[in-house]
Amino acid sequence: MPPMRKVTVWLAVLLLGPGMSGAVESLSILDTAGQCHRFRVEMALSMEERARGLSGRHELPRRAGMLFYFAGSEAPVTMWMKDTYLPLDMLFIRASGEVVRIAEQTTPLALEHIPSGRPVQAVLELNGGLAQELGLTVGARVVHPRFAGAGRYCVGD
Repeated sequence: MPPMRKVTVWLAVLLLGPGMSGAVESLSILDTAGQCHRFRVEMALSMEERARGLSGRHELPRRAGMLFYFAGSEAPVTMWMKDTYLPLDMLFIRASGEVVRIAEQTTPLALEHIPSGRPVQAVLELNGGLAQELGLTVGARVVHPRFAGAGRYCVGD
């Protein structure tokens, strides 16, 4: 089993402070019923961007989020909510784009770790409750150039 990656934010938040992370890109999710849901997501690609995450934010547009992408092979990941004021839904995503776990309505400012439960390539954070509202479940497909075969799932992406 590959070593566990941990997204540790406290030091980066102290050094970098809250605010915008990486570039903003389009991303879609094809739910298990075949409907496509479009989002604009901030990309958290570097260690510093992933460490900062959505810390310090008090609002997030409805169809916005942050994609934490871990280059290299899939590995177990843990996230946490330290210094994050918004309840979030965390979608844990394999390299194929398949959602393998959803942690819904995570608790703001909590220090407990939220594990992926299995090896993943990325984590998508959305507003808390949005996954349930849109009918996003395990088995949904994230459509973005960083995921294998992404173009096969949503027409027009």
